[in-house]
Amino acid sequence: MLTQFGQILIFLLLAVIFVFIGLLVSRIISPHNPTKEKRITYECGEDVLGPSWIKFNIRFYVIALIFVVFDVEVVFLFPWAVVFQNMGMFAFIEMLVFLVILAVGFVFVWARGDLEWVRPKPEIPVLNRNILKSEPITEKENELQPAESTK
Repeated sequence: MLTQFGQILIFLLLAVIFVFIGLLVSRIISPHNPTKEKRITYECGEDVLGPSWIKFNIRFYVIALIFVVFDVEVVFLFPWAVVFQNMGMFAFIEMLVFLVILAVGFVFVWARGDLEWVRPKPEIPVLNRNILKSEPITEKENELQPAESTK
């Protein structure tokens, strides 16, 4: 007599074997005649321009992740609204805490500028004078520098 763990092990083994057999049969009976047209990247009927392996702007992923996070959090509002009458003040305060946490996250994302699609390019400060060159310091520049103490 098998224990429950033994039954689970047999079930998992059968699942792995079933997947393996399906992949093997598919490999054996499927036709394999690739043509140039079949190997191009399909983009919703549009002609492909350039290589298919290009770098996408990271903004696509950031916006998608922010959407998923806030969308999943908003989904929790629906069950709360259904049982709100039964739970009373406890449910109301609990949801207020949840919404405050959600608002803090929203303000944080907004303050970082992650909700803006086009972000301004960072300005890199430029030094007017080349330090690597040994240029003599002019009198005007000498006046601006602090006086060295004499030892």
